[in-house]
Amino acid sequence: MPFTIRLHRVFKAPVERVFRAFTDADAMVKWNPPHGFTAHMHECNPVVGGKFRMSFTNFSSRQSHSFGGTYLEIIADRKISYTDQFDDPSLPGEMITTVEFKPLTLGTEVHITQAGIPDMIPESACYLGWPESLGQLALLVEPEIAEG
Repeated sequence: MPFTIRLHRVFKAPVERVFRAFTDADAMVKWNPPHGFTAHMHECNPVVGGKFRMSFTNFSSRQSHSFGGTYLEIIADRKISYTDQFDDPSLPGEMITTVEFKPLTLGTEVHITQAGIPDMIPESACYLGWPESLGQLALLVEPEIAEG
């Protein structure tokens, strides 16, 4: 029976920067793969109806898995919702991920809901992997780097 996970994180960065990290292909390959994985973005068109396709490669074993989906809803600096499906037939079904962004005085609050996760993926793996990815997202969006 597919299941749902929910995550919450506050970033010390403006909402525009955090939101952009979810729509910029180069940013996504930097923060999205959990520790020990590299990523490659094969397609990224972050508009409603647009597609994305990405793969993660285990750096130790060199095993890859690919996945992709369609953007369902995009409200700038507020919300992104997309489908997600693995190319591996042993991981059937379609997930729906919704990310909501809320500007705060000192940063951005993010709520993530991922529904329809296949049974073959342990729930604990999701709750271990996502925080790694969100930690890498913080390393990308939180630094204030001066120009010049």
